[in-house]
Amino acid sequence: MKVTDHISQAKDTLFSIEILPPLKGKDIQSIFSGIAPLMEFKPAFVDVTYHREEFVLRKRKDGGFDKVYTRKRPGTVAICAALMNKYHIDTVPHLICGGFSKEETENALIDLHFLGIDNVLVLRGDNIKNESNFVPEPDGNKDSLELLKQVVRMNNGKYLDEEIENTSTSSFCIGVSGYPEKHFEAPNMNKDMAWLKQKVDAGADYIVTQMFFNNQKYFEFVDNCRKMDINIPIIPGIKPLTTKKQLTALPKIFHIDLPDDLVNAVDACKDDKAVKQVGIEWAIQQSKELKAGKVPVLHYYTMGVSETTKAIASQVF
Repeated sequence: MKVTDHISQAKDTLFSIEILPPLKGKDIQSIFSGIAPLMEFKPAFVDVTYHREEFVLRKRKDGGFDKVYTRKRPGTVAICAALMNKYHIDTVPHLICGGFSKEETENALIDLHFLGIDNVLVLRGDNIKNESNFVPEPDGNKDSLELLKQVVRMNNGKYLDEEIENTSTSSFCIGVSGYPEKHFEAPNMNKDMAWLKQKVDAGADYIVTQMFFNNQKYFEFVDNCRKMDINIPIIPGIKPLTTKKQLTALPKIFHIDLPDDLVNAVDACKDDKAVKQVGIEWAIQQSKELKAGKVPVLHYYTMGVSETTKAIASQVF
């Protein structure tokens, strides 16, 4: 079932979660154990992230170095299939540009279509480690808009090989990312909003936001979208603080602003156990206010850990 169908048929705000594939060497049980405690809240869908390849420099006998690529978190497509099989739940695999040619992307979309997966979230993805700028594959999509257009073409039965005849069409529901506080590479908010508008006009069906800790920024973002005739569902992404280190790590990594009240409360904590409780309470209040504002879904970035999300959901749903 498509994300947009879940939303249109819902009578109240839905609950959804996002998980990470396990590190290479771990089994599927590590995923199940992180999801099982949250199933009582009946998540409408589960997002499964995709992490691009990384590389290490391996020294050769002649003193030179070879760039050896690794994949630290494989298995997004297989995890989606396993979750559907075990929990009979809809999944949303992430598709990224980095590390994939257009041919590999097409093959992944074919696999997803064969599995009966109705949804994808299209993202450019991060730069490869140790590279300052994003570098696409030689025959890959250079950004999320190009990737989105490839999915749309497949929905219309158009493959890379234009000589293929009598093609079947897919019907993926396509999600894209949105940034209430601006994507860090955009020169200003207007430019970032214009980019989002291009993705919506190209066929995006819904938006999931970057995490934020000030609900007013989300509501302002939604208002600005509606003024630009962006009328698809906008799903807020929520992540509770769990450690004091995140006061500096989250703004650095995700380029977001933390409210003074939250920063002061975390600064006053003696240890991370206390920080986690502050983060839970903040996220509960965030969630209640957003739910009162009639958001379509509350989407929680769980990072594969259920404890904090369960504490929040038990007070909201």
